Amino acid sequence: MMKTAEAGVSVLMQEKKEVEVEKVVEGEEGEEGEKKEKKEKKEKKEKKEKKEKKEKKENKEKKEKKEKKEKKEKKEKDRDRRRRRRRRRRRRRRRRRRRRM
Repeated sequence: MMKTAEAGVSVLMQEKKEVEVEKVVEGEEGEEGEKKEKKEKKEKKEKKEKKEKKEKKENKEKKEKKEKKEKKEKKEKDRDRRRRRRRRRRRRRRRRRRRRM
């Protein structure tokens, strides 16, 4: 009976040691896991910031392109308006000259 009790105790001691070893191993994995999580979180944040920066740049470029296009259209419109005015003036002058003669 003594031997079985001693055997039981030694088995328990061995299991206890295995549990302690497992805890230590899990603890190391936990620290590494935390580091890995922090790194992943940081990478995710950087990726998000990079994406936002890219979108902001694209929006700025679109806005500038739109403004440039509008400016060009306005310039053409003004030019056409001036041409029409000149033509009208010339026509009026010609008509007046013809009437006088």
